[in-house]
Amino acid sequence: MPRTVHRTLFALWGVFWLLMIVISVEDHRDPAIRWWEPLLWEGSSCLLATAGLLLERRMAPRWRELLPEPRRWFARHLVWMPLVAAVFIGGVYALRHGVYALVGVTYRHAGWAYVVFYESSKIVLFSSLWVGVVFGLESFARWQHERERLLELERHLAETELAQLRAQLQPHFLFNALNTISSLMQVDMERADALLAQLADLLRASLQSGARQTTSLREEIELARRYAHIMQARFAERVSVAWDVAADAGDAEVPAMLLQPLLENAFKHGVEPSLTPVAIRISARRGDEQLRVTVHNSNGRFSPSRRAGIGLRNCRERLALLYGDAARLEVQQESDGVSATLVQPWRSVTS
Repeated sequence: MPRTVHRTLFALWGVFWLLMIVISVEDHRDPAIRWWEPLLWEGSSCLLATAGLLLERRMAPRWRELLPEPRRWFARHLVWMPLVAAVFIGGVYALRHGVYALVGVTYRHAGWAYVVFYESSKIVLFSSLWVGVVFGLESFARWQHERERLLELERHLAETELAQLRAQLQPHFLFNALNTISSLMQVDMERADALLAQLADLLRASLQSGARQTTSLREEIELARRYAHIMQARFAERVSVAWDVAADAGDAEVPAMLLQPLLENAFKHGVEPSLTPVAIRISARRGDEQLRVTVHNSNGRFSPSRRAGIGLRNCRERLALLYGDAARLEVQQESDGVSATLVQPWRSVTS
């Protein structure tokens, strides 16, 4: 940020003095005035003023902490005004007299009393203007820096909260899967062993995406298929799973492990309590710059007044952290069962 302030300030400074020199040359077209004299007058003032600005820039880091207190910041600058005026007037007029002497002429100007009064008044106005410009640039740079720090802090907090939510979600999923295998161990050890190997594959695949907060819908569907396969082995003839994922939806960016709890709920509330076959259908579509994913089961009852479980709460909280109000998760009762529908902004993992 300080470099940006320096570049902007010196760019304005250069434009200002260029205009001052051009105006001075235009205002002194008297034949009695040599062509180089206006350049010397404004050039000497520019030289001494630039030296003062460079000194102020060197001292700026010491004064930057006072920016939240403008009175103290301005006071710290303006307290040097008498010394600045004395050095400026002495230096400028010494330089002008020296150059005039080198070319063999005398530099004539008004009396010293008038010179001190006139130059001091000009210095006060000139310095106040540029001190105000410096304050504006420094304050804006500080505001930008603080804003970037705040955004970075918010991002870290969001990532931390997302990590905590996933830490809750994955043990929840793992417990349910192990419980499924445990129930099979009492009746069919070979099937339980096979499912345990499949669970290991599923966990390995989920860990590969564990470092990311988001993944592609294609990868998410693949993980969900592996989970569904484990659950289908448990419930045998009591459940069928259908996948209806549009070809152009696979590249969508979605929160990692988000479909898992939706599919778990379909098995827990739709399949487990049912004595008749249950059909689960997972569909995904892209439309109106949104991604819509639905997990529907043909059994179960949903009451809007029922408190959401840990899986749904995690899903909603993660969606809110990643997409704000632009995403939603709706669970509703339909004539042919219960559906959970995820709607979020369309983002492509390849973009």
